[in-house]
Amino acid sequence: MTEGSHNINASVLFYRHTFTVFTPTFNRAHTLYRVYRSLQEQTYRDFEWLIIDDGSTDNTSDLIKIWQKEAEFPIRYLWQENQGINFAINVGVKEAQGDFFLLIGSDDSFMPEALERFIFYWKSIPEDKRDQFVGVTGLCRDQNGNLIGDELPLEVLDSNSMEIRYKYKIRGEMWGFLKTDIIKQFPFPVLPGTKFIPEGIIWNAIARKYKTRFINIPLRIYWINENNESDQLTKTSTPGIYAKGLALWHLSRLNNEISWFFNAPKEFFRSAVHFGRFSFHTNTSIWQQFKLLENNFARCLWLLMLPAAILVFKKDPK
Repeated sequence: MTEGSHNINASVLFYRHTFTVFTPTFNRAHTLYRVYRSLQEQTYRDFEWLIIDDGSTDNTSDLIKIWQKEAEFPIRYLWQENQGINFAINVGVKEAQGDFFLLIGSDDSFMPEALERFIFYWKSIPEDKRDQFVGVTGLCRDQNGNLIGDELPLEVLDSNSMEIRYKYKIRGEMWGFLKTDIIKQFPFPVLPGTKFIPEGIIWNAIARKYKTRFINIPLRIYWINENNESDQLTKTSTPGIYAKGLALWHLSRLNNEISWFFNAPKEFFRSAVHFGRFSFHTNTSIWQQFKLLENNFARCLWLLMLPAAILVFKKDPK
């Protein structure tokens, strides 16, 4: 339990703030000001800013100290040895003192009314239905005002991330908050030897149990780097480096989402290839791969695509 939280009963938590705005960062002192300015401009003020620094060696720490002195909202800053974004998110969730957990990248910004809109649409969910929901999610645009991805078919849509992808065919960036006491139940797995596990593994696990209220409003500004330089915590041209996490992602889709196959068959054929491909990078044998698959449909699909998986694996840089 984080400082400032206390129990009313075994199932209900009360927090110091409505929102924990959480930012994992690594050597992003030159872009982190976007988040800070966005928070300064928020029309809704009940939030904290929690920053987990994943081993930065630039002047991030000095910058945060200045902001902590001048900001009109609480800023908490924790530095750790570089362990990857998934570990940083796990720490952030444990440390959160807000009822809602809102993840924002260290190179992004968001609209002044973002938190106010989130609260409005959360409260628009009937109170007796809210325990079925994990949060509210909106759309994203880039710094030039262009929508990144597709609009929703309705102004307000109660759904989940899998249905949005497979049924409604919505693509592109989205952004929203999750209830902290729910996301605490879905930590990222820790895999020895890898610092990266695709976030979709967790978001889709949550989606199998809870709904999200999706709103057709762009609230986050996703900055596209003009120099084509990645602003993510993880990037590599060598697939094997993150093979454990990527194999787990495609395994999760084949085991848990295969009922959506006929809505998006190409995606599942692709996952069958990549599960085999990345499993070979981790020295997982064909027999072990077979045993990891939990349904016969997925096994048949994987077996059908196994020659392609072997071919792609052999072409990968080692």
